[in-house]
Amino acid sequence: MARVFKRKDRLSAMSEINVTSLLDLVFCLLIIFMITTPLLEQTMPLKLPTSSHNAALTPDPKVKYQSVSMNAQGEFFFGNEKMGADELLERLKTLAGQPTPPVIDLRRASTLTVQQEQTLFDIMAKSGLSDYSLDTQVQ
Repeated sequence: MARVFKRKDRLSAMSEINVTSLLDLVFCLLIIFMITTPLLEQTMPLKLPTSSHNAALTPDPKVKYQSVSMNAQGEFFFGNEKMGADELLERLKTLAGQPTPPVIDLRRASTLTVQQEQTLFDIMAKSGLSDYSLDTQVQ
């Protein structure tokens, strides 16, 4: 038997709501968001090691900081003292043995290659120190 679409009383309230068009719209928006979201995440430009942050953050006075630097020639500095990679590793291991080890400020030249920076991160990993910060230049 066929369905009859005529209503006897045209002024009476309709008891059925047609949601087909609404579901089509929702599925269309879902597909659009599923396609565009990964594209937005992959095209994020990164410019390191400079920073455009204008306000300087105030460090916690209770936390001790120690500076480790690496210049463009790949030489390591603990504070202002120049040292080799093995000496730096031993110095950082002694700091890691303290009850409250300091946070290490890693300062490196922006012209370093990824391999040179990786040697610095390898030294940090071998020393056992996990709290470090990367210093950037404020523009």
